[in-house]
Amino acid sequence: MDKRYQVFVSSTFADLKDERSNVIQTLMEMDCIPAGMELFPALDEEQFEFIKKVIDDSDYYLLIIGGRYGSLSDEGVSYTEMEYDYAISKGIKVIALVHGSPEKLAVEKVEMDSEARQKLQIFREKVTTNRLVKFWDDAKELSGLVALSLPKTIKTYPAVGWVRGNEATDNTDLLKQLNELRQDKDKLEKQVQELQKNKSELSNVAQGDDEVLISVKCKILEDDQEQNKSWEQNVTWNNLFKCIGPRIFKREYEDVVDDVLSEYIASRKYEKLNSSQIDSTDFEKIKIQFLTLGYTKFSGVGSTNYWQITPEGQKYLLEIMSIKREAVEANNE
Repeated sequence: MDKRYQVFVSSTFADLKDERSNVIQTLMEMDCIPAGMELFPALDEEQFEFIKKVIDDSDYYLLIIGGRYGSLSDEGVSYTEMEYDYAISKGIKVIALVHGSPEKLAVEKVEMDSEARQKLQIFREKVTTNRLVKFWDDAKELSGLVALSLPKTIKTYPAVGWVRGNEATDNTDLLKQLNELRQDKDKLEKQVQELQKNKSELSNVAQGDDEVLISVKCKILEDDQEQNKSWEQNVTWNNLFKCIGPRIFKREYEDVVDDVLSEYIASRKYEKLNSSQIDSTDFEKIKIQFLTLGYTKFSGVGSTNYWQITPEGQKYLLEIMSIKREAVEANNE
């Protein structure tokens, strides 16, 4: 079936008309369905309830941040931030495009009020912390960023999408495929359970202080210039598990785990990072390795996947992260 994805475009309105126009045109050229508030530039509480329904029907959420915080709700929060928070709460995959140098924008495109500027800075920090973002400085860059980011997001996090009614009327083949996938999933789970029961079979599986080579890309600020870097970084399995273990004691979004791992591995070489991303194949390799070792378990709702530590993983994490008495006594001598 020819599937199309609905993408909700969120931003302040008056100052980013050209930017929204470029993004929406690109989405249409990619056979996506843009959804946004072009028909509702002046928002209120009643219209926001309708907006939430539009977000619910969307497959992906694309956020553009410029130099303005936007109009405020009765709670003192901009509608753009409310849209973002709602999309996150619904587990919708977010693509964030953040202006890299808002201080260089024209006066009419920035907040003059100090309180609004402070709220914008806090919002920027919330969006760019533990999340993969793309930075832009000119409206013309956005088309290319969308064209690169969206296909990767769709491939990594496939959503439900939309199909023509006449193509979706006969679900027999689809149900058959789903049943086959469930059977394959059951077989894989049984194989993993067998591996976990027989610890001797895990003796040849890389773990602990064994190292793994991870491909990583990042943007760094060097001599006041943003530069793209890519390399392969060695890191131990123990350090990878120490990085994410505390984060997944409770269920955590898979894309958050991806972002946390990416930032940690990139920080092994560079301290000041604007963004970072490990290779998707390497991320899946890490995921399968911890599943095989019995340290993590995974679940999903629709297109949203979650990581959570297992009791065996908790036990191992406490073992490698707890401070031993010998070490304390040695430091006191």
